[in-house]
Amino acid sequence: MSTTGAGPVLAAAPAPVVGTPILASHGKVTADFPSLPTGFPTHLSAELAWAGSDFSKASDHILVLSNIHHAEIKAALESYKSKPLGQDGDLVEPANFPLPTLGPKLKELSSDVHSGRGFCVIRGINPASYSVEDLTLAYLGVQSYIAEQRGRQDKRGNMLVHIVADNSTKQAADHHRHSTKAITFHNEEAGDVVSWLTRSTAAAGGKCIIASAYTVYNVLAATRPDVIRTLARSDWPFAMPRFQCRPVIFYQDSRLIMNFGRAALLGSEAHPRAQHLPSLTPRQVEALDAIEAIARATQLEIQTRAGDMHFINNLAVLHRREGFANGQAPTEKRHLVRMRLRSAELGWRIPRELEGEWDSAFKKHGVKHWHVEPMPIYFFPMRTQPN
Repeated sequence: MSTTGAGPVLAAAPAPVVGTPILASHGKVTADFPSLPTGFPTHLSAELAWAGSDFSKASDHILVLSNIHHAEIKAALESYKSKPLGQDGDLVEPANFPLPTLGPKLKELSSDVHSGRGFCVIRGINPASYSVEDLTLAYLGVQSYIAEQRGRQDKRGNMLVHIVADNSTKQAADHHRHSTKAITFHNEEAGDVVSWLTRSTAAAGGKCIIASAYTVYNVLAATRPDVIRTLARSDWPFAMPRFQCRPVIFYQDSRLIMNFGRAALLGSEAHPRAQHLPSLTPRQVEALDAIEAIARATQLEIQTRAGDMHFINNLAVLHRREGFANGQAPTEKRHLVRMRLRSAELGWRIPRELEGEWDSAFKKHGVKHWHVEPMPIYFFPMRTQPN
């Protein structure tokens, strides 16, 4: 959807954060927009404030499973299946999925995701060597060491979202989950950690691209504090999953939290914005463009492989997708399985304005479905909000 309003201008001067742009101010900062909101810091000094150029080696953020790790995963699978636990994914936990040497490494990665750099990749699983059921159980078992709580992803109680291309209808082809088009930087609407298993990759494109919300903040705080002020205001008219006016960024417990998606604010081809809803102001459109520009300038691209398990801090790390093209072979068709996670021990305190979505995902009682394959539209419905 095209929008109007001036976007950020990248100046030639050196930036306060190495490798990032300075945004030129579109006019003098006035008394209506003081330098920073009350209580917001002038700079965030944390491991979460990174740029893609900081990671010179894949080993900086990718754990490649060893032969011992593979043997432990297969032994844990057999141990789990020998018990009368069934296919309830919530039952998979470290106690019944023991990983003697891999488990401690995964606990370290959990700490890193929650309070370190904010992301990790676990690599080495070969999907072709597992049945679909065993591959899903292996994913859930590894995942349980990162964050043990799993959240619903729609009103039907589906716990696994299958992200696959689908051009069977225009509605499907335009939907984020089933489109092959590029998607701008965003957060998921709920979940401290967003995780996905790559069952297969596209013939071309479709890499994982992430960026630090902390770095975005630091650039704006140093160059356009008025944009920080705009992002922290409570007048952003989110239309989905329900209409709510709230901020895009929060600062509490000495942590920055960012949560937004463009489609929920501007609408999209698949989700046109209702005309009776308020539109974004030029300042708000400029702020969204500033986030996108800085995130792209500091992003980290990860060439995803089949079997990769990604874990990102959904409160502090943005993600987007480049466009992709599937091939003819089944192994050339992009298929991700996404989940929403939370750790009782390491999870962040959620801002009051976001609690409703977190409660629906993690606290609401009701049925949960663990479908290892994409379900028909009548059961795995096309949601009325982007995801």
